[in-house]
Amino acid sequence: MAAFLDPAVDPADSGLQPAPAEDAPAPPPELVALAHAHGVDSTYDPGSGPLPVAAHTLVAVLAALGVDASTPEAAKEALERHRAELAGRLLPPCVVVRAGRRTAVDLPAEAVLTVELEEGGCWTLPAGHSHWLPADLPLGRHRLRAKTPRREQEATLIVAPQRLEPLRERGWGFLAQLYSVLSDRSWGMGDLGDLAELAQWSGNALGASFLQINPLHAGLPGAPSDPSPYRPSSRRFADPVHLRIEAVPEFAYAQGLGDLGDLGELVERGARLRGEVLRHDGLIDRDGVWALKRQALQILHRVPRGVGRQAAYRAFTEREGDWLERFATWCALAEVHGSDWHGWPKSLRHPGSPHVAAAKAEHAEAIEFHRWLAWLVDEQLGAAQQAAERAGMAVGLIHDLAVGAHPDGADAWALQDVLAEGISVGAPPDAFNAHGQDWGLPPWRPDALAAAGYAPYAELLRASARHAGAIRIDHVMGLFRLWWVPAGLPPTQGAYVRYDAEAMLGVLALEAHRAGTQVIGEDLGTVEPGVREELTARGILGTSVLWFERDWQDKGAVLPPERWRSACLATLTTHDLPSTAARLSGEHVELRHRLGLLARPLEEEQAGAAAELADWRTELTRAGLLAEGAELTPEALYAFLLATPAELVGVWLPDTVGDPRPQNLPGTWDQYPNWRLPVAGPTGAPLTLDRIAAAPGTHALAAALGAGGDTEPGRRTPPRGAS
Repeated sequence: MAAFLDPAVDPADSGLQPAPAEDAPAPPPELVALAHAHGVDSTYDPGSGPLPVAAHTLVAVLAALGVDASTPEAAKEALERHRAELAGRLLPPCVVVRAGRRTAVDLPAEAVLTVELEEGGCWTLPAGHSHWLPADLPLGRHRLRAKTPRREQEATLIVAPQRLEPLRERGWGFLAQLYSVLSDRSWGMGDLGDLAELAQWSGNALGASFLQINPLHAGLPGAPSDPSPYRPSSRRFADPVHLRIEAVPEFAYAQGLGDLGDLGELVERGARLRGEVLRHDGLIDRDGVWALKRQALQILHRVPRGVGRQAAYRAFTEREGDWLERFATWCALAEVHGSDWHGWPKSLRHPGSPHVAAAKAEHAEAIEFHRWLAWLVDEQLGAAQQAAERAGMAVGLIHDLAVGAHPDGADAWALQDVLAEGISVGAPPDAFNAHGQDWGLPPWRPDALAAAGYAPYAELLRASARHAGAIRIDHVMGLFRLWWVPAGLPPTQGAYVRYDAEAMLGVLALEAHRAGTQVIGEDLGTVEPGVREELTARGILGTSVLWFERDWQDKGAVLPPERWRSACLATLTTHDLPSTAARLSGEHVELRHRLGLLARPLEEEQAGAAAELADWRTELTRAGLLAEGAELTPEALYAFLLATPAELVGVWLPDTVGDPRPQNLPGTWDQYPNWRLPVAGPTGAPLTLDRIAAAPGTHALAAALGAGGDTEPGRRTPPRGAS
């Protein structure tokens, strides 16, 4: 019996080396048909034309979807079985429709169709009628039932808004990595108290409309921890390392209780840790910060709560339900068995195991502690958004939702039934990275997600939007398709897996509508045709970075402001790109040269960077934003962004003080202090939030954006061109 390739065998171990993607032969027709039936693309385009996906990749991806395609015979049987299942069902597992549209349901003529509404009530279409769902169904998650004389089937019915409400006004705001913004009150890294102060200052004093921050997701425990906010243990819950200890209500009570430990000493140690970070070359020590905060929180957890506090805590735990219980249980078990649940005793590797239920009783105290921590973080997140609203921000906080969670962490354990085992998401090889990318994050299984009525995805969105004026969806193209890389294969040997974009966007629109939040999609990189248009039609903003906005149909000419799209957040840089100061000075090229990251000789890279600046200097001069012969400045570049029709303009906070360092340098691990740098001035000397607020560059940029340099609280001027 011929085999494509056993998906359990690592090609390196078997003596078979996968052929380079461009040399892979076309997979056999029966395998291609099976792949397409399950939403797996059999080709991809790296920018030079379509290439086939290797047969062994398709086999491995299908195996992760629960489909056996290890032999031609198995693939044929699986395809026949799939077709029979589709023909035999009355309803798909989940139906997603848009409000205001009549939607046809393919059913036998004798079927009776019933909709049980989320808020109560029922709607029935008797047999013998055309099966159309009415246009006036209310928004929400309903139950759809189809019944014939011989069988009956139910499905989740989701009615989503056609599009999100537009922004009330055009505006600008800061983009910041919260951990990097320290005040004279934080313990060695920016915290939620600093977030509230940053929102109050930028809203009240400068007229900012929003404040976008990095993901605050719970990190994977253990030291040394992974500092990247984009590989969290859980996307559902925020990390207690961000807590402002002195803002916990129990702190004031604990100071008068001598038998609960010396909180004062911990506060002093936190101040010393802050001082170490604020040295000229100081780095943020997340593990050190958490070690101190955990000690303080263990003391505060023993402080008796008043009846009001106890009632608020009970309401929180009831609202969070099983999600909180699973997360807290994972945290407690990780303290005993390590942070990689794959190495736990087998009886504890699934949250539904009866042994886990027994372990919950054994570790009840630790589980309670982690539930309590989640409550405190939720309170302080809510307080920060309230501070932004009081400061007059039209949008408020923009929280970042990472594309996935760490395979060893809490979400991967709690959600393993709807995640693809043995798969990591990434990006295919393209003109910018011939080796592709593997991000080490397990993806949703589209079939399992649909079977669950998209409830896990909806709950994640609901939590992300709860204390936000908007949410940013990292790699928003993943709502349409994701590049799946099977374990043991390089990222060049992946395949695109399709998601039901109508369902993914519909659930997103429903949860954002219910929360009253806006949505911004990070749509940088390889974007499939039609994706940006669909996002715009649904009221989802994209992301446009100045240096990438060129007309590739016109030899890469820079895009004049009037040709930019309006439905976007326009910026000069991101956490993965050079700061504006570094780009204007050429320091970004020299940094990559020092670390051996350049693909071309230094002189060529420098010449290319200089030519890029010359192009933009010419365009800004043409647009009347720069005097003839003048050098580019951050103020002029941000004024250019404001001259575009972009609905939001984002200012990278370190740009206000001339920080030349990127927060993250892709392609490095220990060669560069990624995600550990405090905001600093031009010489690399770290600056506190108070000093950033007082810096001349901050007010110069604010003036360029039309907000003026006024710093009196309560005064706001809308940005130039605001509607």
